[in-house]
Amino acid sequence: MEEKGMEECMEGMESISLDKAPLAYFSSSDYRSAMAASGAMSPSADQEDDEDGFLGAQSGPEPDPRVSDSSREVPISRNGGNSSQEFLTMAVTQPQKIQESTGSSLVPNIYVTYLVVSHTNIPEYGGTEFSVRRRFRDFVTLADRLALAYRGYFIPPRPDKSIVESQVMQKQEFIEQRRVALEKYLSRLAAHPVLRKSEELRLFLQTNGKLPLQPSIDMASRMLDGAAKLPKQLFGDSSTVLAPQEASQPAKGGRDLIRIFKELRQSVTNDWGASKPPVVEEDKEFLEKKEKLQDLELELTEASQQAEALIKAQQEVGDVVGDLGLALIRIGKYESQEATGNAQKVHATDVKRLATAAVKVSRFYKEFNAESCKHLDHLHDYLGLMQSVHTAFSDRSSALLTLQTLMTDLSAMHARIEKLNASSSKTFGGDRSSNRKVEELNDSIKTAEKSRDKAQEEYERIKERNRSEIENYECDRQRDFFSMLKGFVQTQVTYNERIASVWSKAFEEAGSASV
Repeated sequence: MEEKGMEECMEGMESISLDKAPLAYFSSSDYRSAMAASGAMSPSADQEDDEDGFLGAQSGPEPDPRVSDSSREVPISRNGGNSSQEFLTMAVTQPQKIQESTGSSLVPNIYVTYLVVSHTNIPEYGGTEFSVRRRFRDFVTLADRLALAYRGYFIPPRPDKSIVESQVMQKQEFIEQRRVALEKYLSRLAAHPVLRKSEELRLFLQTNGKLPLQPSIDMASRMLDGAAKLPKQLFGDSSTVLAPQEASQPAKGGRDLIRIFKELRQSVTNDWGASKPPVVEEDKEFLEKKEKLQDLELELTEASQQAEALIKAQQEVGDVVGDLGLALIRIGKYESQEATGNAQKVHATDVKRLATAAVKVSRFYKEFNAESCKHLDHLHDYLGLMQSVHTAFSDRSSALLTLQTLMTDLSAMHARIEKLNASSSKTFGGDRSSNRKVEELNDSIKTAEKSRDKAQEEYERIKERNRSEIENYECDRQRDFFSMLKGFVQTQVTYNERIASVWSKAFEEAGSASV
């Protein structure tokens, strides 16, 4: 299977067009700044509020979002091509400021919504075109629901909210950067072979008005619920056995503190090696790939830093050459005004030619830098995806810990029954109290066994998801890196030839004028 997957990867790389760069998961703010300085992004501005990260918005003329834009189409298959010809395109446009009164508060609630327009031929959507308005909070809810429903997948991370950044940025610039980031996030989801067909994403794209997804409850509220439940569990008014329907969910939710304590104890026992866990991670191939991905993260970090340094260096060269051109223009103007002889006039003309060439080269450097940034930014994108990789592996560890804890609990309950039976056998006619406890324990064992089976299913499901995601990730990375490097080299060649041509022409013209 692995050899077949590699062949598909190579076929995908051979069919890559330089006009279709690999898609990004999210952008580096430093790269975006460089692109803005290079003219690749028009400056705009905004600030965040408490909920959506914005205090206001102004939108300029927007293209019709219903017009098909091939640059917004994303590949559906993550394994070297789109054989099914299914597509899902999405655009996030038209930011709009909304102001709501908040009852007793004198300060109105101000946030920004975006028009999300999607086109698709995927049958599960039951239509081809949809448009809804969504705010940043809705994107957060979507990300949270996907994280709960699709544990073990490499779910693309959503854009973060940064109040500090918004306070130092110009308003329209922040809105534009947020809009681009949200559009990229949706594109990443659309490119995922499973998430693109998820009910959560379909509801997000299709349902007008309020998003029909239950928002996640904050950690503090979950902990309070767990604390309220704890006394009943401790005094026997509520069962401490994990319910089967909860076995497939992580314990970190906080609603069941007893479960958290049990899994924490199991984790400590595993780490200290006091006793061998009832089940352990035995997939050597997975452990090797996990270690390799950790090494890759270090290499991506170094490569991303060097790419950022290159982008900044190219930008500085372009700026300096442009400043030189402007200085030479002033010198040429001075020479023209002071010229009294023919030779001085020729000299002034040469200076003007050189100044014009320098300004033109500076503009080329800005274009050059923007194109280089588009290619090298994918290093940072893949580095950012490592966050999703860690989360997926953490899901696996969490599911295994839940399974280990349940199996340990079952062993403890069976051991307790044996002790109660032994104690009861010493009493003539049996011990009614012990017999009642045995019956209660047997009922708890039945529930715990069902929970164990659910936890086992969840663990196996996450293992399979990890396996397929690693395979897809490796295939995507090889294809995208091949495209990135090829595009980067072509950009280097193209713009260096253009820059050399400008300098050569200026030199030839100056030489002919001197003759």
